[in-house]
Amino acid sequence: MNPAMWISKTGVQAQDARLQAIANNLANANTVGYKRDRVMFEDLFYQVERQPGARTEQGTPSATGVQMGNGTRLVGTQKVFTNGGLQTTGQNLDVAIVGNGFLQVDGPNNTPAYTRAGQLQINADGHLVNAQGLLLQPQITVPANTTALTISENGTVSATVAGNTTPTELGQLHLSSFPNPSGLLALGDNLYQETVASGAAAEGVPGQNGLGQIKQGALEGSNVQVVEEMVDMIAAQRTYEMNTKVLTAADNMLQTLAQAAR
Repeated sequence: MNPAMWISKTGVQAQDARLQAIANNLANANTVGYKRDRVMFEDLFYQVERQPGARTEQGTPSATGVQMGNGTRLVGTQKVFTNGGLQTTGQNLDVAIVGNGFLQVDGPNNTPAYTRAGQLQINADGHLVNAQGLLLQPQITVPANTTALTISENGTVSATVAGNTTPTELGQLHLSSFPNPSGLLALGDNLYQETVASGAAAEGVPGQNGLGQIKQGALEGSNVQVVEEMVDMIAAQRTYEMNTKVLTAADNMLQTLAQAAR
């Protein structure tokens, strides 16, 4: 088999994976708190026919050697944690994180999960929860007779209850940060989970120790740039097309050899 066919196959597979990531980014262009995916590739092992610096037949050292590549492969996908644009909603329970950090919730199987989506709600027990109904941590309970809820930039949650004009402090939202947020495990539902690669979560007060601030009445939009994704999609499509042309060329070369051998 012509080695070029195998190499082109790896190129086609790589561009197919790249297109899948682009499609997912575009599908989530309007998802609150979504962070775009970036695919990373690396070249495969090389077939070394002559080492660089090896002696040639004339006894002189080879300046370059002969090294034939064997294609490419997907080495990983990376979440790009740049900030998305702020969308003003005017809803008291909507919060956006301006800067670094994640809100913590009780995730699946009672394991901590983390999110950038600040579409908070109040459940039947008066607890603050996220859009999926998962309890926010640390837990905050809102009185049933609350007439107004205020969340400050440092995460302090205060409520004004009926019959009392003085706000009552209910608790404080905390944010968690990671040494390597790109190493978090994406669970779907705008949730992430800590892994060995991400490092342990460091919890703190918003606005301190490098953590972002809380903005009430707003949401963080997706950081997907649609035009950029469209350009990447065109580039992936053309690269895919060129790899298939190499397959066709290699097939034609084998066909010519087969006809000459008859």
